[in-house]
Amino acid sequence: MPPDGDENGALPANLRFLKTLVTVLTAVMILGVLTIVALLVIRLNADPAPMLVAPGDYALPPGVGIVGFSVIDGQSVIIGDDRMIRVFDAASRALVQELRIGE
Repeated sequence: MPPDGDENGALPANLRFLKTLVTVLTAVMILGVLTIVALLVIRLNADPAPMLVAPGDYALPPGVGIVGFSVIDGQSVIIGDDRMIRVFDAASRALVQELRIGE
């Protein structure tokens, strides 16, 4: 039985190294988890990026509502509730193409 206050004195060098290694790895894992949690909190609390192009800027026929909106390669794609897909040029807002869904 080791004397009081000297618990590590009788440990071989390999065991002391292993104990130090486990302690360091535990500390690194705790810091890693805390970093990931902090990054998630920062990212999820951030304000969403503003939409640069508003779907209301495009001329749609009267009474047609917007079901979907996307910007792809300089073109804006608007899906209307009249089962039409309209492709507009994002810069000039001019209608480029209309496609009927289900054809």
